[in-house]
Amino acid sequence: MKPVKIPGPDHPISIEHNPRRVVVSLGGRVIADTRQALTLREAHYPPVQYIPRKDVDMALLQRTDHATYCPYKGDCAYYSIPAGGARAANAVWTYENPHPDVARIAGHLAFYPDRVDAIEEQP
Repeated sequence: MKPVKIPGPDHPISIEHNPRRVVVSLGGRVIADTRQALTLREAHYPPVQYIPRKDVDMALLQRTDHATYCPYKGDCAYYSIPAGGARAANAVWTYENPHPDVARIAGHLAFYPDRVDAIEEQP
């Protein structure tokens, strides 16, 4: 059985609505555009924008067999962005059935900043 850990003082996780517009682009194309992003802050890691699936152009993504597990968040699935070539392999991740403490990120996707051209926060 996979270990499950609960966020706490030693490993805090917070999830907040981001009031700004978040736009993800690659190769001159907008991959995602939303005003409904959730900002997840976890321990010492940089903040991550989780974007609702409905605001991502899913036609530009391709599901991969890559998978990981986070004891705080659960099983993680990945997508590549074929238009971005090798750099954009497994560029997108999602927790489709996250652990209860982070349930708000279900139905959302996140992007590795170094595998896309930009993740911009606009007014």
